[in-house]
Amino acid sequence: MNDTLSIEYDGLSYVIARGLLQIGAVELRPSQPFTWSSGWKSPIYCDNRLILGYPVLRNAVATGFEAIIDNELPAVELIAGAATGGIPHAAMLADRLGLPCAYVRSEAKAHGRGKQIEGYARPGMKAVVIEDTLSTGKSAYNAAQALRDAGVDVMAILTILSYDFDIANEKSIETGIPAYRLVPYEVLLQVALERNDIQESDIALLMQWRKSPDTFGV
Repeated sequence: MNDTLSIEYDGLSYVIARGLLQIGAVELRPSQPFTWSSGWKSPIYCDNRLILGYPVLRNAVATGFEAIIDNELPAVELIAGAATGGIPHAAMLADRLGLPCAYVRSEAKAHGRGKQIEGYARPGMKAVVIEDTLSTGKSAYNAAQALRDAGVDVMAILTILSYDFDIANEKSIETGIPAYRLVPYEVLLQVALERNDIQESDIALLMQWRKSPDTFGV
C-alpha cells in the first residue's frame, strides 16, 4: 500500500463506513493509540456492537451481506455467526434468506453437552461465517475450523469491517476460505478524511499501522 488513498468504493460501503463513524462504533485516534487486549497499540478502536441500536445501519449491513451471498455464494445453506459479534448479524441474514442459523463459540462449553457449535449445523452443509470485525482473523478462522471439524463445508467468511492485515490474508490463503468485507480499511479512512475525523497528515501513520500492526508504537 502507498501512503495515499486512491481506492474507489460503492455506495453501500460508503453508507456503512459513514454510519460506523457517525454512531461512534469506530473511533480513529492516531496521536493517542488505544491498547488492544493483545498488547498491540492501535490508532483505531471498533465496537460494532453499537450497530444493533441503529436499525437503518443494521439493515444496511444485512443488505450488504445478502448481496455478497446472491452474487458470489448462491449455494450457501447455513449462516453461522462467530461469537459473539457475528451472532446477531448472522441471525438477521439467515432470517432474510430463509436459511438455518448457528453460532460458534470460541471454545467448547465446559459443562452441559460440551458444544462449541450451537444451532442447526449438519455435516455436508455449505456455510458462511459471519464476523463483525476482521483483524488478525483468529476468531473467524477458528470458527470456520470448528465447523469444518464438524463436517460443514465453509465457503467464506463475511465481515462488516476489515483492517486488511496481511496475517488475515495469509489465513485465507492457508485455509482456502476467502473473506469478503463490506468496508475495506482504506474506504474507512477515505470516509473519515471526508468527514474531517482525521487529517491528510494522519494517513501515512494509519497506513503504516495496517502494514505492521504488531510493531506499531513500539
